[in-house]
Amino acid sequence: MTVKEEPFHFHYGCGDNGLQRSPTEKPAFTLGQIKKAIPPHCFERSILRSFSYLVHDLLFAVLFLYFAVAVMPKLPSGLALAAWPLYWVLQGCILIGVWVIAHECGHHAFSDYSILDDVVGLVLHSSLLVPYFSWKYSHRRHHSNTGSIERDEVFVPKPKSALSWFTKYLNNLPGRVLTLAITLSLGWPLYLAFNVSGRAYPRFACHFDPYGPIYSDRERGQIFISDAGIVAASFVLYRVAASYGFWWLVRVYGVPLLIVNAWLVIITYLQHTHPSLPHYDSSEWDWLRGALATVDRDYGVLNKVFHNITDTHVAHHLFSTMPHYHAMEATKVIKPLLGEYYQSDDTPLLKAMWREVRECIYVEPDEDSKQKGVLWYRNEF
Repeated sequence: MTVKEEPFHFHYGCGDNGLQRSPTEKPAFTLGQIKKAIPPHCFERSILRSFSYLVHDLLFAVLFLYFAVAVMPKLPSGLALAAWPLYWVLQGCILIGVWVIAHECGHHAFSDYSILDDVVGLVLHSSLLVPYFSWKYSHRRHHSNTGSIERDEVFVPKPKSALSWFTKYLNNLPGRVLTLAITLSLGWPLYLAFNVSGRAYPRFACHFDPYGPIYSDRERGQIFISDAGIVAASFVLYRVAASYGFWWLVRVYGVPLLIVNAWLVIITYLQHTHPSLPHYDSSEWDWLRGALATVDRDYGVLNKVFHNITDTHVAHHLFSTMPHYHAMEATKVIKPLLGEYYQSDDTPLLKAMWREVRECIYVEPDEDSKQKGVLWYRNEF
C-alpha cells in the first residue's frame, strides 16, 4: 500500500536559503573565468600541511583507541556500556577525516608528487577496506560525467519507466525507513562489490575485478594492487582477531568502520541528490553544467572534522586537485560569480535525508519544457 504524496514543489525553506531550481541554460561564465577569480595560492599543495591534517586525525584515532582498550575496561560496567557508543561515533567521525585525505590522494590534491599521493592513499584506503586505485578511477569518471544519467558513476537516478517493480511499494513510511537502513548499512559495500546504485554497464561490474568493464587495459595492473592492499589489510585484521578475539575486533574496528561507511553514503548521497538539482541526458549534458549539479551541505561542527568535503563540494567538482584546506576560501570567491548556479542547503541533516529519500525517487523532464534532455526529481506514482 502506498501513501499519497503532496504535489511536488521546487521551492524549499532550506534554512535561510529558500532554494529553488538551479538554472539549466549554459552559463555565461567559463571554467577559466572561475579559476582566474580564485587566488593562485588556493591551487598550491603543501606536503607539510597535508601531512599535518593526516597526523592530526591519526593522533585522535589513536587517542580514541587508547580510551577504548585501556580506559573503558576499567570503568564500571554501566558506564562502560554507555561509553562504547560514544567511542564508535567519535572514532567513525575522525576516520571519515582520514577517508577524505585518502580521497584527496586519489585526486592528486595531497602533494605535487603522484607517487607519494598513491602510496599514502593506498595505505589509508586499504586500512579502511577501500580498494584505492579501483575507487580512484571510478570516482574520477564520476567527476568527468557528473549529472549525466548515462555516464555518471554513482547515485545515478533512473527515469520512472526504469524503476524496479517494487519501488512504488516502498514509497511510504516503513519503506523509506527500510530503504535508509539498507542504504546506510550495506550501500557502500554493495556498490563496491555489485555496482548497486552505479551506472549501467553491459556486463557485471565490480570494483575488485581488474577485468571488469569499469576499467581500461592500462588500469588493470593497479586494480590488482588495490586488491592486494585489501588482502593485506584483511590479513592484519585476521591476525588481530586471532590474538584478541573476533568480537573485540568488531567493537574496536568493525563498528567504527560501519559508521565510516554510513557517513560516506550520507555525504555522497546528499551532495548529488536534491530537488533543485538537474540531471541531463546526452542531448543536453556538458561538463560544466554537470559539475555544477551538486549542492553544498552544512554539517555544523562536522564540516571541519570532515575537512569541509561537505560544504565545499561545488568547488571540489570544479577543481578536484585543489587541497581541502583552500576550498573554503575558493568557495567564498566563486559564489558571487556562479550566482544562481551555486546551490547550498543548510537544512538539518536528518530533515534533509528524509526529504530527499521521500521526494527524489526518479527523474523525468517537465512535460511543458522544450528541454527534454533536462530531468528533474519526481516522487509521484
